[in-house]
Amino acid sequence: MKLSHLVGFAVATLSISAAANSQAFEDKFRQLNDDKFRSPNVYRTASGAPGHEYWQQQVDYDIQITLNDEQQSVSARSTITYTNNSPDTLRYLWVQLDQNRFKKDSIGPKTRATSSDKLARTSFSQMESMLTQQEFPAGYTITDVSDQRGEPMAYTINDTMMRIDLEQPLAHGDSVSFNIGWQNNIIEADVLGGRGGYEYFEEDGNYLYEMAQWFPRMAAYYDVEGWQNKQFIGNGEFALEFGDYTVAITVPADHIVASTGVLQNPDDVLTEQQRERLEQAESADKPVKIVTEEEALENQKEGTDETKTWVYKAEKVRDFAWASSRKFIWDAQRYQKGDTDVLAMSYYPEEGNPLWERYSTASIIHTIDAYNDYSFDYPYPVAISVNGPVGGMEYPMLTFNGPRPYVDEESGEKYYSKRTKYGLISVIIHEIGHIYFPMIVNTDERQWTWMDEGINTYLQFLAEQRWEPDYPSWRGDARDITSYMASDNQMPIMTNSESILQFGNNAYGKPATALNILRETIVGRELFDFAFRQYAQRWKFKRPTPEDLFRTLEDASGVDLDWFFRGWFYTTDHVDISLDKVNLLTVNTQDPEIEKAWQEQVDDLDPESITAMRNQDVVYKIHQQEDLQDFYNENDEYTVTNADRNKYQKLLNGLNQEQQEMLKNGSNFYVIDYSNHGGLVMPILMDLHYEDGSKEHVRIPAEIWRRSPQQVSKLFIRDKTIKEIVLDPYWETADVDVSNNFWPARPVPSRIELFKRDDNDKSMMEDYNQPLKTDDAEDAS
Repeated sequence: MKLSHLVGFAVATLSISAAANSQAFEDKFRQLNDDKFRSPNVYRTASGAPGHEYWQQQVDYDIQITLNDEQQSVSARSTITYTNNSPDTLRYLWVQLDQNRFKKDSIGPKTRATSSDKLARTSFSQMESMLTQQEFPAGYTITDVSDQRGEPMAYTINDTMMRIDLEQPLAHGDSVSFNIGWQNNIIEADVLGGRGGYEYFEEDGNYLYEMAQWFPRMAAYYDVEGWQNKQFIGNGEFALEFGDYTVAITVPADHIVASTGVLQNPDDVLTEQQRERLEQAESADKPVKIVTEEEALENQKEGTDETKTWVYKAEKVRDFAWASSRKFIWDAQRYQKGDTDVLAMSYYPEEGNPLWERYSTASIIHTIDAYNDYSFDYPYPVAISVNGPVGGMEYPMLTFNGPRPYVDEESGEKYYSKRTKYGLISVIIHEIGHIYFPMIVNTDERQWTWMDEGINTYLQFLAEQRWEPDYPSWRGDARDITSYMASDNQMPIMTNSESILQFGNNAYGKPATALNILRETIVGRELFDFAFRQYAQRWKFKRPTPEDLFRTLEDASGVDLDWFFRGWFYTTDHVDISLDKVNLLTVNTQDPEIEKAWQEQVDDLDPESITAMRNQDVVYKIHQQEDLQDFYNENDEYTVTNADRNKYQKLLNGLNQEQQEMLKNGSNFYVIDYSNHGGLVMPILMDLHYEDGSKEHVRIPAEIWRRSPQQVSKLFIRDKTIKEIVLDPYWETADVDVSNNFWPARPVPSRIELFKRDDNDKSMMEDYNQPLKTDDAEDAS
């Protein structure tokens, strides 16, 4: 059967050079076990599950801390019990001293690069931060490191890490208890930044404290890395061990304390009316004010020399944070579903209203409801959102969240923009979501930021889309990551946290988008949701690595995804699939009556030659001497002769009935040529639009590129005539250049935007009150 090309249906062909065809073959589908993954063992299996000898350390804390509201400082003492569940004998222990990061001679400030051009554009707040860091007495003053007998223990401080040398080696299964005493000044969060600190309210002379990374914390020790004792430079967050905490927090008597854990002495620190309101919140269908705005305003009027001690206990947590202020309004509402029974609570100053009282606690409950569906039931008894100077940060059971209404300077009225509203909802979803990842699924943030930020941003996107139709999510949709993937600043997702150039896009946006593409396009929702729940449930209260995630998603979905993980997580390739050429082929019937007429139609589509066009006035010889004309002048090449008919009949006589029917096949054979300009192999997704007005959606798996990752062609047999083809019509794959996704080609619409540049720095709150931008680069932690 002979196929003939119908030239009129071919598009302009993008040239494919011989050099491209001769490129060395790269197997985009080779298995990650070959060169990227560690070998499975008794601790971590090839299926991605914890092995039968999986272990992790246990660290319990008993802490007493006193807040000095006059000097913005703390003094504290902790008793730490460290249990060695590893098969190794430990001769020393490593402790994180995170507050040392703010010392001027710490590795973070010392390695912070700048340029004269950048310094010349320094804002007042940036200059204040630089000057403050030079003068502020930051960091821990360690007053005591002693054993259970009170005897001093040998220790060495190395910047943000402290090594404690053990008198006796700690064998498998043994425990050791020791004490650490310390003092430190609390940083002003708006000046030095960071993940905690205080905020000063000049109008009423009060302070709000958000205490994070406030105590010396045991570094993680685990089978993959040993001691995770990388210095705390700033971006790479924390790797910690689970344990039980008892924390006694002494603060001014008129303060309200929000904390990780459950309050153990409400009779000592709450009024009878506050305790009654807490009980009402247990059965309320909307938040109940435990401390009202009027009561909070009354607390702010006068200070006190008296103190109260709030005692909190928390079980099976990897960290502990708290907040304290006399400015706090406090509301609470219980949420119960499945194995989750949680008191959702919000703490905020009156500056946060009317936004916070309306959306904060509702956002907590919505987050838990959504995340439970995609991972596991929330296991803790409380979930808290605190408004203060920290834009967004997470801890077990407690989160810090930033946005507030904006105060108009002229009228003094408070309002919140659309951006502020959705900024608050989104940051609460994100930070409460972090209680699941990494506070329960306990990844090593110092090494792999994306394993908590990227995974959590993916789930945040799913939760946001369940809030209302067309929720303005900033990250998660494939179309929102294309500009980054096409940029020169892209780095592999599998890059250490401190080496990333664009932190938000690399650690948050790209991995979140990758997971969403797996769910929507590669694997499908049902299979992917099942596989992701398996990962979450296998590794809750344990420490997974990237291999454990990748292996679990493959194991539980039954889909080979090594090609996807390799391209999206280990390379800087991007998606740019081009529709190069469309060839229409139809069956040559070999009937001369049909074929010669068809050839004439095809030839008529060719343009007239320029010579023929300009020879209109030429007097031809054959017109001057008519006897030169013969049979061939009277009949052209399209004339059917008896010889043609006899040849066709002879052909038919030699064919059986089935073969004769093949010659009459009226189908259109379309061969479509594609190029992979971005290097990242992905499925080919197309809408075929037909001349009769109908449309067909086609999905070709990524494996079509397995033998030729640069160019590939695909045959489509259709009875109808294709009018238009659109690649990736729903923008599912993060294709960075859609201009080559159409046949026939389409112009790409855009606008010329004229503007006057405004270089004035805005505060965080002012920035949140600007019009909502879906491509905003701000990051919640």
